[in-house]
Amino acid sequence: VQLQAYGGGLVQAGGSLRLSCAASGRTFSLYYMGWFRQAPGKEREFIAAINWTGGRTYFTDFVKGRFTISRDNAKNTVYLQMNSLKPEDTAVYFCAATRPMTTVPNEWNYWGQGTQVTVSS
Repeated sequence: VQLQAYGGGLVQAGGSLRLSCAASGRTFSLYYMGWFRQAPGKEREFIAAINWTGGRTYFTDFVKGRFTISRDNAKNTVYLQMNSLKPEDTAVYFCAATRPMTTVPNEWNYWGQGTQVTVSS
């Protein structure tokens, strides 16, 4: 599975962005898809994940109620809708694929390149 994330940019605090991650490979629908982020000087951290049907989602506490994750298996794409963005959300965001589900970054099998999200105050 090859992944390519896009959609990052500069946004003011309180604004929204939608990240997309396009996947190639016929087995895309079999994988959990997830999003991580890494701020300068910090470790990569789990944000959200979604199972292969889209029926189950996982979020870390600090994005619950603000971020949503969805996927379109017909388009081989997973999305991260980010609302009510805060300056502390500034980071490089990565999409990834794994099977089975885990929140540990090192245990994810495939990674896309990152996309920068900058939230100004």
